[in-house]
Amino acid sequence: MAKNFVTSIEVAERAGVSRSAVSRTFTAGASVSPDVRQRVLKAAGELGYRVNRLAQTLNTSSSNLVGVVGANLSSPFIAKQLDMLSLGLLRRGQQCLLLNAADARSNITPLIELIFEFRARAVVVLSGEPPASIIDECLANGVKLIVINRNNTREDIDVILSDDIVGAQLAANRLISARCRKIAIVCSGSLTPTQVKRATAFEERFLEQGGEVVRWSDGPTAYETGVAAAQALLHDTQIDGAFCVTDLMALGFLDSARQHFNRSVPDELCVVGFDNIPQSAWMAYNLTTIGQSFSVLTDSVLAALDHDDGHVSTQVVPVELIERGTVRS
Repeated sequence: MAKNFVTSIEVAERAGVSRSAVSRTFTAGASVSPDVRQRVLKAAGELGYRVNRLAQTLNTSSSNLVGVVGANLSSPFIAKQLDMLSLGLLRRGQQCLLLNAADARSNITPLIELIFEFRARAVVVLSGEPPASIIDECLANGVKLIVINRNNTREDIDVILSDDIVGAQLAANRLISARCRKIAIVCSGSLTPTQVKRATAFEERFLEQGGEVVRWSDGPTAYETGVAAAQALLHDTQIDGAFCVTDLMALGFLDSARQHFNRSVPDELCVVGFDNIPQSAWMAYNLTTIGQSFSVLTDSVLAALDHDDGHVSTQVVPVELIERGTVRS
């Protein structure tokens, strides 16, 4: 039979004090005499008592919970964001309330209910366009909203963006310098605003130099989509380069190019990705990519959380070309 949690009543009985004295002992800034504090702490230690933080929020307007909403949580890019953001919140004495938005398009009600039942002090949207109902409900209830890598169509939410246009231009310049003439631009079928920005900026830059591009979009934002893109495109032997708007698709494209078409990378085919996920540095891929700093992105989110005075902003995370082995010198 499972043992019940130790309650503040049990601590009060052992310490010989009132329940309110126990509560004041564990409330920052509350008034309690040194003798009572010592007795309460001693009793709590002996009993193994831990404060019920959720119960404490019943008397306050918000908790130390930050709701983190994401879809496609198995994606390496999203997983890395979650890893660093949850650790950053923990170091600040805050907790991550993870909400899977995979089914949010069909029914957003459960997510909204959880956000307010737990009195989340802020909501961070990692991926996917946040449904308007989340934005409206958060703002109506005074909950701060932060969205990452999504176009800002509102002036009352915080937005954090990677510098997609500059990153795509860096990718185009690198393939131009490798003397590529015909490039495949690979997107998923979701064609999120981020993907569209990257693909469009790359195409404009590459066409300026007289090159030729073939745009392809289908399927989810996944490794398998990169495989499918290569299988659909590489029968054209004139294609000598590829820009995949995410690393995960680039990895699938690379594997298919090598195994199904026996293309030599980078001698016959150059490939550039975007995001610099951890897997892109694996020896099997050694992918040249556009990197955005996960630490800067996390710091930007945490800085936005500090603005509880109604201040909102749009922050741009800088990017850089990560030179590895999939583009010829």
